[in-house]
Amino acid sequence: MINYFYLALDSYNYIVQYSYYLNYLRDVCMKRFIAVDGVDGSGKDTQAKLIKEKYEKEGTVVVRSHPTSDNFFGRTSKSCLQKEGKLNFIIATLCYGADAIRSVIKYYNKADTVILVRYTLAVSYLPPIVGLPLYKLVCFALPVSDYMFYLDISPEESLRRVKSRGEAEEMFENYESYVKVRNKAQPVLYNWNVIQADGTVEEVFSRIETVLDDLDGHQE
Repeated sequence: MINYFYLALDSYNYIVQYSYYLNYLRDVCMKRFIAVDGVDGSGKDTQAKLIKEKYEKEGTVVVRSHPTSDNFFGRTSKSCLQKEGKLNFIIATLCYGADAIRSVIKYYNKADTVILVRYTLAVSYLPPIVGLPLYKLVCFALPVSDYMFYLDISPEESLRRVKSRGEAEEMFENYESYVKVRNKAQPVLYNWNVIQADGTVEEVFSRIETVLDDLDGHQE
């Protein structure tokens, strides 16, 4: 008979050891692990591109924007986000998580600077009573850093930007969802740099760059 207690204990020990190993790689072998997150329309990909350009001058940079299109999990998550219903929501969330974990496994420590667009904050779509404990577990199992940026944008501006794209809408791309997700995200932002993102691209990047330069200064 399977002893589920020892199985759970072994799994916990493995997660602890893997977490220590990832932190070792970050501290010894990689200069920066950067995450950029926020609701749709907040400018995540645009700011990640500017961050990439900033650091390309001094070393290699890898950018991964989730959900990605180069693997099954990313493509499935993207497809389900463009549909409706709870089943598609569950599949999209699970595949999104698998896509992000895949990026960590495949690209962590493979460049001087690794940038992940959309990372651990998918849990903010869940009810707070579940989302906060799950977020803390995710942060324990996956690498985190001081270089994590949440682009905080008003629901009105977010919706305006998304509408201006002229693309197929996803299940959360409406005003009510933006309000809910923004409110749900607040409890899990305790280890993120919250950047006001309603302004121009240049204004937002200036705020991010100020934090980046300060963090880089502490590393020297």
